[in-house]
Amino acid sequence: MDDSGQAKTQSTPLKEAVRTARIEAAERSAVVVDLRDAEAARLEMLNEAIEPIFRDIPAEHLDLFDRGLSAGSAPRLWIDMVAHVAMGRDKRTYRLLQDTIHGRRVLAESNEIEPIVDAITRYVARRLVAREQMLIGMASEEPAPKRRRGRTLIAFILGLIAGAAGLLAVGYYLTLR
Repeated sequence: MDDSGQAKTQSTPLKEAVRTARIEAAERSAVVVDLRDAEAARLEMLNEAIEPIFRDIPAEHLDLFDRGLSAGSAPRLWIDMVAHVAMGRDKRTYRLLQDTIHGRRVLAESNEIEPIVDAITRYVARRLVAREQMLIGMASEEPAPKRRRGRTLIAFILGLIAGAAGLLAVGYYLTLR
């Protein structure tokens, strides 16, 4: 015991090493948080830079895109359900990525905002054109002529009658035996 009456703790090399390791871990986690905050800030700047693109999207196509920032261990700026911007391993490189059935594709990669904004603009334009073509294709499909539907209905009814007659004939034959 020391002069104040409290138990004196002896400092062993292991206790000192554990204390030092805890301090280092705390410093590293602070650095990781700072890096994550920096990533989120860079993605927020990109989000502001692409705002004019999304303001120009026609109202009938707005549901195609779902732009927003997601937090987490790897912050992302989502463009739509399959495309997003993430920061590279160096935390300075913007990467425009698209998830496909064949895996993830890198559409663009740059340390600067402008090339990524241009790549996002091209991506949005391609998605709009593809949707317009799909809508035009759906509108140009002509419904089947009513005569075909009428013929189909008549064939169905005749099939029902023939089937019922066949069942009656089989039932009559079986009762005679």
